[in-house]
Amino acid sequence: MRVCIIAEGCYPYVVGGVSSWIHNLIRSFPNQEFVILSIVADRSWRGKFVYELPDNVTEVHELYLEDSDWKKKKSWRKKRMNKKEYHALQSLLLNRQVEWEVLFDFFQKKDPSISGLLMGEDFLNAVTEYYNLYYSQIVFSDFLWTMRSIYLPLFLALKMKTPKADLYHCVSTGYAGVLGSMAKHMHKGQLLVSEHGIYTREREEELIKSKWIQGIYKNIWIDQFRKMSKLAYTDAGLVTSLYVHARELQIELGCPPEKAVITPNGVSVQDFQDIPGKQEEDKGKINIGAVLRISPIKDVKTMLQAFGFAKEREPSLRLWVMGPWEEDKAYAQECFELVDTMGLQDVIFTGKINVKDYLGRMDMTLLTSISEGQPLSILESFAASVPVIATDVGNCKGLVFGDRDDYGSAGIITHIMNVEEITKAILTLAHDEAMRRQMGRIGFQRVEANYQTRQMKKTYRDIYRGFSEQMGLVWEDEYME
Repeated sequence: MRVCIIAEGCYPYVVGGVSSWIHNLIRSFPNQEFVILSIVADRSWRGKFVYELPDNVTEVHELYLEDSDWKKKKSWRKKRMNKKEYHALQSLLLNRQVEWEVLFDFFQKKDPSISGLLMGEDFLNAVTEYYNLYYSQIVFSDFLWTMRSIYLPLFLALKMKTPKADLYHCVSTGYAGVLGSMAKHMHKGQLLVSEHGIYTREREEELIKSKWIQGIYKNIWIDQFRKMSKLAYTDAGLVTSLYVHARELQIELGCPPEKAVITPNGVSVQDFQDIPGKQEEDKGKINIGAVLRISPIKDVKTMLQAFGFAKEREPSLRLWVMGPWEEDKAYAQECFELVDTMGLQDVIFTGKINVKDYLGRMDMTLLTSISEGQPLSILESFAASVPVIATDVGNCKGLVFGDRDDYGSAGIITHIMNVEEITKAILTLAHDEAMRRQMGRIGFQRVEANYQTRQMKKTYRDIYRGFSEQMGLVWEDEYME
């Protein structure tokens, strides 16, 4: 069976939990052929892989959401959509039972100029109708240009020539889901959607907080992501999520309940059993580990502020920020400058590392994200018997307190961006070694019982095998430990 993994903004360009999950999934089934279709911002990302691709990855295709239109624009300007195609465009803009299959055929078979379409009469007429129905109180020229900016990346996705595969496995909805649905339609394959975070909700959170989009335009963008997610949920044969509440959100956003299944993340507990422990330089220090990529969604600034206040009261504290900063260099520089401005001591930015070389030295780990799914960093901490302080996002509370067992608490949960609560949590664990050890043991019990890699791999072997049987194909792979 040929599997096409469709991912947005992660593998194989960015180190992180979702990328690691994809990489390990591909390596788990070495006898199956995998193709990667990766969605990135622009051509500056081209071929800049940070992962060494497994041998069973035979092709990598790239979609650039901020790209130029390479067709001659003038040659298409005079062309018009037929009545059926224009009706489909209307259904998309007005979000009225969107006729996706007509749009797929239009973009794939007629290969229109994107610039010609966005600047042409058909798009202008459809936008004008939308404007008159709902938004006639605002300036039309602003509205028109905003609509062009909203639909440019979607139209680029709809023009993408997708590789032929038996199964399209989208690791989010959004643009990845659109590509998966279109590929299913064009190549008659099957579609599987696996969400680590709920894509639509994450985009909503970003848009609500954003300063570059104002007023009603936030709602238009949110509607755009909602309609794309609903498309993927409708076309998928199966939709997976990591925990109960995530499944509930998928159903709320339009996923048929019978398609939605829970497939928790997993880590290899054995990999963390003989890792290095405390070093000579750690004597007299209480080490706090933060395994993350330095980006706004991880809210590293709040972490640094809380650490600074805690260190004033407990000088033995030391913070290790373990992860790359290349993804958002401007934000990383702001974090480095904050350390200098606050005069913080004992803050170490390691860059990209092998977490197993450091985690055994930690007394606790800290996650201050404003959005998460089911963080692998928490599961890895538990595998190393290290307690966790985490914000109440995604499944963090379920992991720390246990939503699949009654072992007890393996750490402390705080509210997002709450410096006072995070400071208090750090000091609570710093001043109680017995509590740290007990919570570490509980975390290990939890991950050993419920979140092991072999359980996750077996789940996806069964899912892949089920799809292959539907298509009359032979599945030969057992998952690799």
